[in-house]
Amino acid sequence: MTDLSNQSPLAPPRSQWLNVWDQLKKHKGALMGGGFLLFITLAVLFGPYIWTLDPQKIDYRARDFRPVYQLLFDADAKAAWGHPLGTDQLGRDGLANILAGGRTSMAVGWAAMLLTLFIGTMIGVIAGYFKRLDGPLMRLTDLFLSLPILPLLLVAVTLFRQPLRANFGPEGGMFILIVAIIGITSWMPTARIVRGDVLALKEREFVLAARSIGTRPGAMIWRHLLPNVISPIMVSATLGLAAAIITESALSFLGVGFPSDFPTWGKMLADAVQRMEEFPERVMLPGVAISLTVLSVNYLGDGLRDALDPRIRGR
Repeated sequence: MTDLSNQSPLAPPRSQWLNVWDQLKKHKGALMGGGFLLFITLAVLFGPYIWTLDPQKIDYRARDFRPVYQLLFDADAKAAWGHPLGTDQLGRDGLANILAGGRTSMAVGWAAMLLTLFIGTMIGVIAGYFKRLDGPLMRLTDLFLSLPILPLLLVAVTLFRQPLRANFGPEGGMFILIVAIIGITSWMPTARIVRGDVLALKEREFVLAARSIGTRPGAMIWRHLLPNVISPIMVSATLGLAAAIITESALSFLGVGFPSDFPTWGKMLADAVQRMEEFPERVMLPGVAISLTVLSVNYLGDGLRDALDPRIRGR
């Protein structure tokens, strides 16, 4: 017989989130993306308290300054160390506008992403759990998927811009309008993913056992279904954040977003187009900021998808 008295006790079960973190650490793109997303978020939140120049201050004596790095290529460039990223045609500081515009774009992105997740998760869970509501909700989802998003956004902004501006101010009204429009037109992929997972989960043994002891639908959804669909929701969150940032930038670029004197990355692109041949950096700086932010979010979402999927975890 085997002597079990000298054997060590079994190790306690390992947390699922520790396994997810171990897998995520192996994805270099996700780590770089998450690090850059954290950096840009902290920069736009706390940067204006460090770089205290007013992004809206007009100084005609300092207009059309080039970024300081242009001195490496052109010794005669009109640059000033007080404006490391240069100024625009009105003398407004480029770094201050990048930080202020990033704060607006990121705020819209995060708020629209949360609204998208709420609507998509709610519709997906209800459609997956209640069979009689599955057909109507999925047909509604198909209807929204068939709508042309950009024309719909332009029409909605045109119709509701003035009432919301009158009630909440120019900036607050446009923030509410843009977040609401992006959220209402972007929830469909999340709903379909969550519905598919709920359809599979509600036939699992633990759900059938909970139903057999009389668990109500609300408690069933909150205690048993939602915790088990958190993985696709987190992946959808990253993709929704990237889509919201791009949509807000597109609206601002087209001139139907925030007021003309309110900085966003898309508005900076629109203002720089007219003189992009003479000052190409005015297009490159906000464009690179948008591209790197969206790329970092996509890399983070790709890593989270791999880490949260138990079928491919550990490969």
